[in-house]
Amino acid sequence: MNVLIFNGSIDNRPYATSNRLATYLEEQLKEKNFSPEIFSLSDAQIPFFSQHEAGQTPEAVANMCKAFCKADLHIWMTPLYHGGMTGAMKNCLDWLELTSKYQRPYLTGKVVALLSWADGTQAMQGINAMDAVAKALRAWVLPYSLPVLKDNLYDPQTRGFTAFYKNKLDTMVQLLCAAKSHVVTGIEG
Repeated sequence: MNVLIFNGSIDNRPYATSNRLATYLEEQLKEKNFSPEIFSLSDAQIPFFSQHEAGQTPEAVANMCKAFCKADLHIWMTPLYHGGMTGAMKNCLDWLELTSKYQRPYLTGKVVALLSWADGTQAMQGINAMDAVAKALRAWVLPYSLPVLKDNLYDPQTRGFTAFYKNKLDTMVQLLCAAKSHVVTGIEG
């Protein structure tokens, strides 16, 4: 089953929190025989959303829509930016308007897990922002989300993830994988 890991950060450093989380999740999904794909905004070159470009869909946007529709399961992740997801992430999701004419428009029937991190204790605000958009796009949001306090994510000795957060990430993956039997599949545009 296809799983899209949507990395909503624009930080492309290999050791950035977003890339480390995406890689960890990808490894966990592969161990469970799923087919994960990381869609990273830092590499995607998604232009500003414009409905006025009728018939002129940028190639990067067409590829993005294809990846989002192909995946049955999604994990969306973002750092908290001023009380919500990154602007680049929201812009990317706005482009899914191009799928409105598909037999199964937007993300109908897809299962989306949500993860956000912050330096303070407000990461849940990022999850709330993504939750609203996922539901507006007709996805089913996994009832287990993961707000991360970045100061507690890393073990100071090993510089890897703490056992506490590995357990939470693993739980998210297990629940998402269990949700595969509830996925509504259909034909895209």
